[in-house]
Amino acid sequence: MLGGVFATYFVLMFEGLKTAEAVSAAAVFTLTPILSAFFGWLFLRQIMTARIAVALGIGAIGALWVIFDADWVALTNFEVGRGEIIYFWGCVAHAIYTPLVAKLNRGESPIVFTFGTLLGGTVVLILWAMPAAIHTDWLNLPSIVWVTILYTAIFAIAATFTLLQFATLRLPSSKVMAYTYLTPSWVLLWTLAMGSDTPEPIVLVGVGLTVVALLLLLRNDSTANSYSESS
Repeated sequence: MLGGVFATYFVLMFEGLKTAEAVSAAAVFTLTPILSAFFGWLFLRQIMTARIAVALGIGAIGALWVIFDADWVALTNFEVGRGEIIYFWGCVAHAIYTPLVAKLNRGESPIVFTFGTLLGGTVVLILWAMPAAIHTDWLNLPSIVWVTILYTAIFAIAATFTLLQFATLRLPSSKVMAYTYLTPSWVLLWTLAMGSDTPEPIVLVGVGLTVVALLLLLRNDSTANSYSESS
């Protein structure tokens, strides 16, 4: 089940990104923490505190601020196309995955659990992609394709999902996925490190908002602690 949900997210992500603009896709991804909070309530009856709700809202605003370069016109011109809709359903699968880990885990370590999930996802993908895989000329693919496959498999999948499962067993689903609000800020820092132009100072306001949201989420209280006990 986890492998199927996991595979669905990645397939829909790659399919949606064929036509969706990168900025638009990033904006769609900001819905994931809210969706994860909903499924956390549905599967685990995790109730969101007012503080976490405020943190999610601040983080979403900050992430969108960075994604759209603090440009209100760019935000209002956001259009939902076929690619964005496909990717949205992938984000729904991603949001379902997080509470399912806590629901289905029976004491396995994150590494063992990730191995089982990857194995299940591989089986699902083989059944799904075999016709196309048979007709792919693997030996003549450009080297950048293999680099991309290795990077995605090791870092974006294996390492990321191991850490995700470790966190999911200790935090409510809304908190786990809310850390994705920091992604636009990390992308901004990486682009600066690779020599891109410095963004307008007003864009840094969005980075500040995501940091504020993170600090709110890092605070522990009795309600937050009850989440891990219920899961």
